Amino acid sequence: MKQKINTEKAPAAIGPYSQGIRAGGLVITSGQLPIDPATGAFPEGIEAQTRQSLENCKSVLAAAGATMDQVVKTTVFLSDMNDFAAMNGVYALFFDGIYPARSAVEVARLPKGAAIEIEVIAILPK
Repeated sequence: MKQKINTEKAPAAIGPYSQGIRAGGLVITSGQLPIDPATGAFPEGIEAQTRQSLENCKSVLAAAGATMDQVVKTTVFLSDMNDFAAMNGVYALFFDGIYPARSAVEVARLPKGAAIEIEVIAILPK
């Protein structure tokens, strides 16, 4: 059985998808753009955009009853791999203890011209 996750603390879906899905013991977020849900705008710079994307992931997880400590896998999409080090510095601040497995790839374009998009998978406690 799957359950749709929805929160006003993250940007609304801009297409036929859910912000996240809870299925069994997993929470899977859709890719979170760095949209500030209060303003609908992107912050300036890769560090601020990374922080906002991760805050959006954190909000979707919280709506499902999970935290960033339960994340086991992330995927980071960058529009420019030259931003990797700056992204990595902010990314590290969101995880304590054991870092999740991660893929980071450069893509040709992201929706709305974003510099980054991040998705996560978390395991809920039993």
